[in-house]
Amino acid sequence: MSEGQDKEFVAAPAPNEDVLSEAPPKPPRARVEDAVDDSPPESIGEKLGRKRDYLEGFLQKKPEGLKSGEPGGDLYEAVVSALKEIYDPEIPVNIYDLGLIYGVEISDEADAIVTMTLTTPHCPVAETMPGEVELRAASVPGVRDAEVNLVWDPPWGPEKMTDEARLELGML
Repeated sequence: MSEGQDKEFVAAPAPNEDVLSEAPPKPPRARVEDAVDDSPPESIGEKLGRKRDYLEGFLQKKPEGLKSGEPGGDLYEAVVSALKEIYDPEIPVNIYDLGLIYGVEISDEADAIVTMTLTTPHCPVAETMPGEVELRAASVPGVRDAEVNLVWDPPWGPEKMTDEARLELGML
């Protein structure tokens, strides 16, 4: 700074000095009477009963612009539902949740192609299960034809089961 320029400084107020000329009004104190709800009390059944699930409608809404053969589409879901009706004779879980179904494809001509495996190549139902899957998929209304591709690679393992299947078998 040059000698001719004087700068005016303002000092901060002391801690015990009142900065505001007028104190702001204090907020009203909370009172119990203000918090009491005048609505009728809930019965035990209402308190313990299931409240409305706001996500339920959101989760059940289907995506828009979905073809019926795509995952989430009507025809695809109908084929998956039909496959969930087939149970493994040795394990009390349906073959879809067991993880034996590797893929479901619905062509533009409404043909269902199911890729599946079995728990082992020596499974007692190795000869009948693919035929039953083909029959069940072909019986879905809207499916023109069904084909089953039986694969062994990748091999089936317990990690392919859904959580529902694991829970049913006591593995969770």
